[in-house]
Amino acid sequence: MSDAATIRPLRASAISGWDKEADVVVAGYGIAGVCAAIESARAGADVLILERTGGWGGAAAMAGGFIYLGGGTPLQQALGFEDTPENMEAFLLAALGPGVDKAKIADYCQGSVEHYNWLVSCGVPFREAFWGQPGWEPPHDEGLMYSGGENAAPFNEIAKPAPRGHVPQMADKRIGQKSGGYMLMKPLAETADGLGVHVEYDTRIRRLIVDDTDRVVGVLATQFGKQIAIRAERGVVLATGSFAYHQQMIEGYAPRLIGRPAAAIEEHDGIGIRLAQALGAELAHMDATEVAFFGDPQMMARGILVNGRGQRYIPEDTYPGRIGQATLIQQDNQAYLIIDEESLEAALATETSTPFFRQPPTWAAETVAELEADMGLPTLTLQGTVAAYNLHAADGNDPLLGKKPEWVRPIGAPLAAFDMRGFTAGFTLGGVRTDLDSRVLHVSGEPIAGLFAAGRCTSGLCAGGYVSGASLGDGSFYGRRAGLAAAK
Repeated sequence: MSDAATIRPLRASAISGWDKEADVVVAGYGIAGVCAAIESARAGADVLILERTGGWGGAAAMAGGFIYLGGGTPLQQALGFEDTPENMEAFLLAALGPGVDKAKIADYCQGSVEHYNWLVSCGVPFREAFWGQPGWEPPHDEGLMYSGGENAAPFNEIAKPAPRGHVPQMADKRIGQKSGGYMLMKPLAETADGLGVHVEYDTRIRRLIVDDTDRVVGVLATQFGKQIAIRAERGVVLATGSFAYHQQMIEGYAPRLIGRPAAAIEEHDGIGIRLAQALGAELAHMDATEVAFFGDPQMMARGILVNGRGQRYIPEDTYPGRIGQATLIQQDNQAYLIIDEESLEAALATETSTPFFRQPPTWAAETVAELEADMGLPTLTLQGTVAAYNLHAADGNDPLLGKKPEWVRPIGAPLAAFDMRGFTAGFTLGGVRTDLDSRVLHVSGEPIAGLFAAGRCTSGLCAGGYVSGASLGDGSFYGRRAGLAAAK
């Protein structure tokens, strides 16, 4: 049977008997799913989570744990940072476009402080400490950090910089295995359990079930190879993650990520998107991707990044995810880091959460001309770039790209270059279009009755740009909305 046939909705009249029933059925036990379940249960609904793996967590539990929150959260205030919803909105509109959902961003910013308080009330811990150094995430258990380039050009001229990367407190973190995301998920899963939320593990959704009015009334799933039909009296919430591991979807929608998924899990196969699409759901920003760049931010801030033509293309002290996007999408995945010995030694003396990014240089030389030749760049390309940079760096300025003065100094000798071509990987940001109540929208613009969605299977805050914490942020925020709407 073709894939198209197996994901088409099934009529409820074809179901001879329901194997399980609940008021609200949530597909996926990651950040969006757990928050939907909590709010549905608190609204009085009987909730059943279907999780295809053997435990809760999803990609969220393996993530660094950033939740992008602002507008004046208690943590921001305690650490002396001023922020407002309007200031946060101005930054996000500039950083996450083009084509962002302006209503969704405004809604998220206005509700950000309340959402922080809600997470804390569910037991999510945040330590009152700020990590102000360049890095992918705090190396310890600091609770706040810049996580989107807010304090770097061009955004520091658009909105007042404020750190909004809120990280749950966790000791002995292991990057990519058990980090701050685990301490986000654990108390939320415990909260759901305390509310009587039921969970069926090793259960994989296959089709949506609709009644004669095309309202979604359940799901068809498989559990240990057996097909089961599950009735949803009030609604189904899709919280199934991205399509980063669906090869055909990647080739069709986000081909720059072919062969390079990251910050996702193999269960992110786009099933929720495809099931909604089979019902006529509208999709949005399916080509949008976040791109990780496998470089050390302390080193990059102190050096210059050049493309395959030896030219600088981005302020090196910005959010490294923005560097990754610029490298893959705008520079054909071509990048080299140029840094002198003094700056390299200073960078290596700092703390980092990603020591595995600190590898020996590819080339070392006594002069820029020698380095240029060793790298195989055309004569005078790198020399011209370094000469122009040094001319202004002597005065502590970077008029070309706006790197902050604290990181600007002339590149001296001896110096080195790191070959960073192909040092990118990422995950998808597009998905089904939803409204502010997390109702899945039909291509007609009307909500699909009985169907809700949140998290990376939806098109959330990001329409191209990204900030660390946007996925866990809008996944948890709109997961709550989905749970409340479904419970009604």
